This record gives sequence, C-alpha cells and structure tokens, in this order.
Amino acid sequence: MKSRADLKQVRCCVIKIGSAVLTDDGRGINRTAINGWVEQISELKSRGIDVIVVSSGSVAEGMVRLGWTTRPHALQELQAAASVGQMGLIQAYEESFQAKGFKTAQVLLTHDDLADRTRYLNARATIKTLLDLSVVPIINENDVVANEELRVGDNDTLAAIIANLMSADVLVILTDQEGFFDGDPRLNADAKLLSQASVTDKALDTAAGEGVGELGRGGMQTKLTAARIASRSGTATVIAPGLQQGVILDVIDGVTVGTLLIPDEAPVSARKRWLTAHLDIKGQLVLDNGAVNALKQSGVSLLPIGVVAITGCFERGELVACVTEDGKEVARGLVNYSSGDINKIKQQNSADIETLIGFVNETEVIHCDNLVLV
Repeated sequence: MKSRADLKQVRCCVIKIGSAVLTDDGRGINRTAINGWVEQISELKSRGIDVIVVSSGSVAEGMVRLGWTTRPHALQELQAAASVGQMGLIQAYEESFQAKGFKTAQVLLTHDDLADRTRYLNARATIKTLLDLSVVPIINENDVVANEELRVGDNDTLAAIIANLMSADVLVILTDQEGFFDGDPRLNADAKLLSQASVTDKALDTAAGEGVGELGRGGMQTKLTAARIASRSGTATVIAPGLQQGVILDVIDGVTVGTLLIPDEAPVSARKRWLTAHLDIKGQLVLDNGAVNALKQSGVSLLPIGVVAITGCFERGELVACVTEDGKEVARGLVNYSSGDINKIKQQNSADIETLIGFVNETEVIHCDNLVLV
C-alpha cells in the first residue's frame, strides 16, 4: 500500500477502538458512538469487506459500574474492573450489531495465546471461521487472567498482532486525536497533523511523545509501535479521530482523514520475512512433484496427499521446510498437525483425516496463508 487510493481495495481490516472515544466522559460506554461505528462497519460488510473489532473499554466500563472515579493501580482491582466491565461492553456491541442483522462473537486473548504457535493457529482458524460465517469478532485482551497486558499500549499492540494474524490490509486505530502530529498538539499550538508517513520514519518517535489518557493507557507512542508491528505483515495503519462522523467509511474510501502510516514492504515479502526470520525450522516435509509444482505455480495450500515423507519431530504450529524428493527446499510454513499425525495422513485424501487420526484441525497440512516460497 503506497497511498490512500489503495485503501479502496481493502478486503480485510482491523478496527481498534480506544477507551477515550468509547466511554462517555466517565459515564460508561458511549452507545451513540458504538451505534455509529456499527452502522459504518455494517456498510463495509455489505461491500464484502471482512472487519475485526479490537475494543478497549472493559476496565473503564467496570469502573463506572463499580462507582470508581480514578483508575486503580492494584492488579487485582484492574482485573476485577475488567471482569465487571466486559459484560456491558459486549452487550452494547451485541445489541447494536443485532439491530443491523449481524451476529457477533466475543474473543478474549492474551499475548501468550498468540506467541504459542499452536494457540496462534487455533486463534487464526477460529477468527477466520467467524469471518466466513459473516460474524463480527469483538476482540479484547483477557485482562481478568493476564497481568502484562494491563500496561500502556495493551490493545494497540493486540490489534497489531491480530492484523498480523489475519494478514489484514489495514489497521484503523480510532482515538481522541485527529491523527499523528509532528509534535504534541496539547503542548504546541503549532504542531501540524501528518497526513501520511512511512512507518519507519525516525522523526515519528520524537513527535509521538509519551502522553496517555485518564481511562485509556496507550499514548501516541504505543500507536506508532503498533503500526510498526502491523507493518511486519505488510499492513498499513490509519490513526484517525474516532468520534468524527463517518470516519471509518472515510478511511476505507481513501478520504484524507487522520494519518496513514505506510509499511515499507508489500504483504507477501513482509510475511515471508516474518515467518523465516522469527522461527526455527523444526523438521521437513518431503513433497511429491505434483505438490511441488502446485505450490510453485498456483500458490495453493499443501494437502496431505502431496506429502511423501517426514523428518524431524515437531508439534502443530511449528515451522517446517518443504523439500523436493531430492532434498531441495521450496517452501516453509506453519503446520496444522504434528509430525506424528502427518505421518499417519501423508499421501491420503483430506476427507480421510478424521478417520485416520480421530479429529480434523484443517483440511490442509499447511494453509497457503502460512506458507511462503523460498
């Protein structure tokens, strides 16, 4: 993605909604704002665009329900507030989307869920299935059981990881600011809004500052960090004013609103770097000529029928090399099954997987989204 005009081609977007725009001046969740976002998201879905919502607000809503006026510091109190507030947060989204004819699903995750390769694949498969069913995933951190997530930038970071997870085209971060400025507009009246910048521009770090809101925990620096995380899979980021009327549709329609942070690499090359640079190869799958040609020429998923042998011992979600029968590496990818299970289903039809091993994770050994040619 090189310009705002490219946003018109988006097929999958992650929308992160921050506490500063989600809560109504300390009076709880702003249902009017939620209804406005839901109306816009419904329009995107009618265009065939997949939308994933990452929502803050559980702690803020819990504080209101518990009658607290200042954010607590004790971990157990933060977790209690999140537990209470999550009820109202999801209820608000559910009712609003239901009025538009869409179903929603609550997905609670921690960073550990996405760092573990097996849980990573489980999360991706579930979210993908929800999107295929036209259900809107509402994702939040599982603050009730996590501690490292209750810190500055929690849901900004989570939204970026989800963008990586689902290979989203764009991450839209809705905030109480107009976008990313070249200085802190609260301290510098001459600070100018940046319409567009490269996500790796070092000048952005100085401009970001360290400010945070009263209810939200993330400042502009965490949003910049999130944009850089998202860019690892070629995802662009737009930081935009969440309460501006029609802001989500404006972003996707390429209107100049907020700040567009552009990744340096195209999605395919960025994802290849991410897969090959961040994980160790745990084993090899030896493929027949038909499978090799299919991977090279058509970019399809690897099916069990094309695997003729396995070397090494690995678990579901780990990185393996795909090699020809004479040992030449042609691809790498994250497996949907362990080495033991693949050994049982190799050279068999996908329809027979459940009969052979007693369950089905996926019909593919490696899904094409988790496989890169080398």
